[in-house]
Parts: sequence; C-alpha cells; structure tokens
Amino acid sequence: MAKPVVSVVLGSFERLDFLKLTLDTLRAELDSVAHEIIVVDGGSSDGTLEWLVRQKDVITIVQHNRGDWRGRKVERRSWGYFMNLGFRAANGKFVCMVSDDCLVVPGAIREGIRKFTEELEGGVKLGALAFFWRNWPEDENYLVGYTLGKKLFVNHGMYLRSALEEVGFIDEDTYLFYHADGDLCLKLWNAGYTCDYSPKSYIEHYTHANRKVRATNTKHQTDDWNAYIEKWSGIFYSPGDEEVGSWKIVEYRDPTNTASRFRKLHGFRIGSRLKKAIKKMLGRHGYLESSTRVVRRLRGTAP
Repeated sequence: MAKPVVSVVLGSFERLDFLKLTLDTLRAELDSVAHEIIVVDGGSSDGTLEWLVRQKDVITIVQHNRGDWRGRKVERRSWGYFMNLGFRAANGKFVCMVSDDCLVVPGAIREGIRKFTEELEGGVKLGALAFFWRNWPEDENYLVGYTLGKKLFVNHGMYLRSALEEVGFIDEDTYLFYHADGDLCLKLWNAGYTCDYSPKSYIEHYTHANRKVRATNTKHQTDDWNAYIEKWSGIFYSPGDEEVGSWKIVEYRDPTNTASRFRKLHGFRIGSRLKKAIKKMLGRHGYLESSTRVVRRLRGTAP
C-alpha cells in the first residue's frame, strides 16, 4: 500500500450530519491521491461513533471529553490535545487540517499539494499553507488571516508533517480552544519556516453547526487571548501594538456551488426543530390542532 501523500485530520463532536458532508467532499477530492483520513472524536452521543466505525477508509480516534465516568467528571481536554492525537498519528508528508463543519471546494487540497511541493522543490522552507475560507451563509467573500507580527496563520489548510514534529506540534497546555492555531504558525515562523497561502484553495465553513458546543468554547476566548499575548510578547508582539490581526479578503465564485450542500441540511435542521416544537405543543394542549394553526401559534400570529 502506498504511503499517503496527505493525511487529513479533523476533530468532531456531535455533528454527524455535517461530518458526513465533510467526508463526502474529502473523498471526492482525494479519490486519485494517496491519502488517509483521521477523525478524532470527543465522545459523541448522536450516533457519530457508531457510524465512524463502519467507515473503512477512516481512522477513528476516540477520546471522551465530556460527561462523567466512574463517579467523576471527565477531564476537559484542549483543542490542541485532540488535534495532536491526529497529527502525531499522521503518516503523510503533508497534514491537512479542516473542521467537521466544512466542505472542501473541488481542487482545494490537490492544489495545496501542488503548490507545497513546488515551493519545497524551489528551496522555500515552507511550513504551512493556508486555504481561503468563508463562513456560510453570511459571508460572500473568502479570507485568510494574519496574526501577531503580521504573520499569516492557518485556520484551514496544510502543514509539512516534519515541520510540525520539529516545533513540537500544537501547544496543548496554554490554550483551551482559541488561538492555538495562530500559536502553531508563530512557532513555525519562529523556527525559520514561512507560512503562505494557496490562492486556488477554498473551504466552505458552516457557522451554526452546533451552537451549544460552540458556546462552551467561546466563554474561554478571553483567557486564551491573554495567554497568547503573554507568550509572544517581545517576539511577535509588543505592548501598544495597534495591529494584532487582519484578513486578506478575496472574491471567488465557486462554479460547483459547493456551499449549496449546506442548504439542504440547513433546511432539514430547521424542519426538525419545527416538528419537535409542534409535537411538544400538541402534547401540551391535549388535542389535535391543524399544522397551519400550530405554525401560526409558534410565529406569534395565531389568535
């Protein structure tokens, strides 16, 4: 069996419907490329684990991150800890990092491999390559980010596996969730690597895949930011610096309209919530109302 050129690593938790879409786009993108897909799951209870173990082309790593076990709370692990499980297991020359609420626009990873290889063969000490991405449905254009010191970093994209190992992978102790991706690229910059972007690589990101899980992460953002500033003060940041981050924004029209695949799932999820609300209301009133009347009641327009 050929050694993979690229290892795709993604973390997942309670997003089975979205994860299926993500993997569909990965499989289509990498059908003719030697690759492996590694999913690190935080202990999902929505059927994700049962589904994953049936996927013979996916390496599944399970590390429970919530709930109770033998009378004690499960220790909450950081985003970096989870990603490092996948990064360290990766066998590819390149490691591609995406999220379980993303879709790969056709050509994104293949173009990333092409550009990465070209740069390395040209003598560039390239450690990471960012893909342009946008939040769907609210954003029209795509972007990549610059962090402290005006250094480009990777939200979604590719790394050189050997470079990750050289810098000790992600700092999994300083940050719970936010800014560990920026920190990883600053570690690469600090070690003499460059981080660039792939101008023909695009990712679609769905903003509201699991708001409850997102909320538990967001509340730690301030602590993570303060730790980030403290760690890189005097290196890529000086107190008083006005610019601590910016974006490069580009216009692009995807001829395959990849994001439209979110639309069907988006509508399905709204429909599911509506059905649950209708069922709850019918049970509360103890009699059968017409579905039209129930919908009007939910919207506040029923008498």
